[in-house]
Amino acid sequence: MRTPQQIEEMVPVSDRSAQRFPRIRNAQLDVVRRFAEAHERNFAPGECLFNVGERAVPTWFLTSGSAKISGRDGLNQEIDLRTLESGQFTGELHQLTDGPALAGAVAGPEGCAAIPLDAVRLRALIVGSAELGELIMRAFILRRVGLHERGVGPILLGRAGSPDLLRLQTFLRRNAYPHLVLDCSSERGRQMIEALNLPASDLPILVCACGRVLKRPSNEEAGVYLGITPTLRWEELYDVAVVGAGPAGLATAVYAASEGLSVLVLDGEVLGGQAGASARIENYLGFPTGISGLALTARAFSQAQKFGAQVAIPLRATQLRCAGNGASGDYVELSLSEQGTVRAKTVVVASGACYKRPALSDLRSFEGDSVHYWASPAEAKLCAGAEVALVGAGNSAGQAAVFLAPQVKRLTMIVRGSGLEASMSRYLIDRIRALGNVDIVVSAELAALHGEPAGHLEGVTIRERRSGATQQLPVRQLFMFIGAEPNTTWLDGCVELDEKGYVVTGAPGASQLSAPPRYPLQTSLPRVFAIGDVRGGSTKRVASAVGEGAAVVAQIHSLLGAATTSA
Repeated sequence: MRTPQQIEEMVPVSDRSAQRFPRIRNAQLDVVRRFAEAHERNFAPGECLFNVGERAVPTWFLTSGSAKISGRDGLNQEIDLRTLESGQFTGELHQLTDGPALAGAVAGPEGCAAIPLDAVRLRALIVGSAELGELIMRAFILRRVGLHERGVGPILLGRAGSPDLLRLQTFLRRNAYPHLVLDCSSERGRQMIEALNLPASDLPILVCACGRVLKRPSNEEAGVYLGITPTLRWEELYDVAVVGAGPAGLATAVYAASEGLSVLVLDGEVLGGQAGASARIENYLGFPTGISGLALTARAFSQAQKFGAQVAIPLRATQLRCAGNGASGDYVELSLSEQGTVRAKTVVVASGACYKRPALSDLRSFEGDSVHYWASPAEAKLCAGAEVALVGAGNSAGQAAVFLAPQVKRLTMIVRGSGLEASMSRYLIDRIRALGNVDIVVSAELAALHGEPAGHLEGVTIRERRSGATQQLPVRQLFMFIGAEPNTTWLDGCVELDEKGYVVTGAPGASQLSAPPRYPLQTSLPRVFAIGDVRGGSTKRVASAVGEGAAVVAQIHSLLGAATTSA
């Protein structure tokens, strides 16, 4: 017997029309009216309700008539999506945040009447009515997936496998933004290059639905233009600023926002942190058939937005200001890579860890093109039918090996230790040993990379650690999972770190016996907390990170409550 999750995953979004476009009852429309500020509005036949790219578009609940929904691709071609009728509603996930509309709507031949709910009132309805909340959230999530399937959104055009194209693919995919990828060598790709008269040096390009072309954009440029990155209000004083959008940071956002705290989440990279790159997590409670890291963190992201948390990606916290801004008084100030500074009553450091790199002089020339630090479908496509190598022996390495093996000719795991047992879960070890095309080389290390100066890998040399004997492997792609280092350089000495650079939390050290007691997740700076992989002594598991995200919110409540009482 299949589990409900298996059944759900087997059904294509295109076959779940009733869930994507549900029809709500008259009694439920009465509930919607109670949450609306504005009255019903009548639209004449063919009149526009909203356009593609328009911001702060309300969700419209139709009470009579019909409305045609359509999107646009990167060539500005219209894509018919659906005709809504009375009892149905417009919108998808961007309606929770006032992001730019990914589709537009016009009234049908007989016109229509509809009730508008802006983002604030829509979130209040979703939280206030469990029945409607479940129905609307499921519809919004499925509609976003449907936009991916239909080709709505910008076009990414570039050389297949190029570092910049992979970077932009990862950025849009990890942030669940609909897009279409075209190889410049395909017929359609060549036609676009000719029509736009583009030299190869301009690739990759991002062609937006409005027709604008962004040449070799950074993630920051793409995020701002597509509306992924919100514009922050500098005068806002948040209750909680969370640095890091991995499982720990997203859990903090969900629990804090659901309890009425104003929350800002910052991340300079992509949604999900290292966990978001996991091909499949099979030991997370409640998912007996497993779930990809991207799916898990995407659900948490939607959940945080549902409760009103503001998520700003890619927006990097570059400095925690601990002098001259009242960090131990009323608020903490954070300097950002863009948009100046933000202030918050408390800060939660959930910045995780950075991928370790082996000490190889020419490594960076291969990164992105042939050397990778995660294994997503984009990287797996490059490896189809080829020989690849993977360095590492932890759970992330095991998950990547299991994901890649069915798609490659042969995969060689290079393990520094004497085996996998000391650092990998048993279920992964058993699964890897059952794969017929995986070789495990133990007590070995990476010694050299071989290939063209442009970064196209042709092989690697590995060295036996005891004897020093070497051998070459003719691999074209290399995956690195050799651990991580805490992402704490941006803290700039403001909080106490241990000898390995992790943030110290809880009881003061021996040199600080006179210091006041701390909450278990509180740092040496009173209004700053740390959770997840960045915290010294933490358990490096997704479940532990989520648990700390919940626990820190209770401690923040206690801190803010005590501050209010003393005031």
